[in-house]
Amino acid sequence: MAGIDFEDLLPVIANKLGGEGLMKELSNGFKLLMDKDKGVITLESLRKNSALMGLEDLKEDEAVSMMREGDVDGDGVLTEMEFCVLMFRLSPQLMEESWYFLEQALQHELNNHDS
Repeated sequence: MAGIDFEDLLPVIANKLGGEGLMKELSNGFKLLMDKDKGVITLESLRKNSALMGLEDLKEDEAVSMMREGDVDGDGVLTEMEFCVLMFRLSPQLMEESWYFLEQALQHELNNHDS
């Protein structure tokens, strides 16, 4: 997505909050951007709500590109999982560190399941 110039804060958030905290923050971001009635991010909800996430300068072609890149199943909307995957893909540093965070989150789940 050339053209979108943003400060990559995901690694900072991940280092501060850990894997589980990062996923919670991504979930919160998804909820800010989603169409409240449909429970997914639509192009319209992205346009309307992007300023809530500091993306007030998001251009139309960037929004369309973001939706197209993140829409894995081709239904024209972003589910929460598609949004989270997109955010990881847009964060090169976080992609490199993602195995560590995935392992950390899985270990946390295993520990909680065992107790």
